[in-house]
Amino acid sequence: MTVTPLGHDWSVMDAALSIRFAAAVRVLGHAGRARGLTVPGYRSPPRVAGAERTLRRRPDGGATVAVRLHGRPFVAVLADMIEGLMVANDLSGTDATRVRTALWDAVASQDLQAA
Repeated sequence: MTVTPLGHDWSVMDAALSIRFAAAVRVLGHAGRARGLTVPGYRSPPRVAGAERTLRRRPDGGATVAVRLHGRPFVAVLADMIEGLMVANDLSGTDATRVRTALWDAVASQDLQAA
């Protein structure tokens, strides 16, 4: 007997997308911490209707980045996850460029961009 939550019919594609998302969270978390960054929590979907990415700052100083997974290329999801990490750490200029490049390299090394 299979039990699914009301209102949602899980498919193999949903499961695969969730697994890729979780893998990206782990890779970005490791790469961010290796650079001394505060790694935000990640979730999906955003609570704001129509938003592709939101960032919520928590009272403890942390942040949560929410990204929409469905109906968009996974590379766009990765870009939003990386940019969320940049914003959560208030990075800009050359520091942001250096970190952003390192995060994309980490993602590429794990082949997370492939479809």
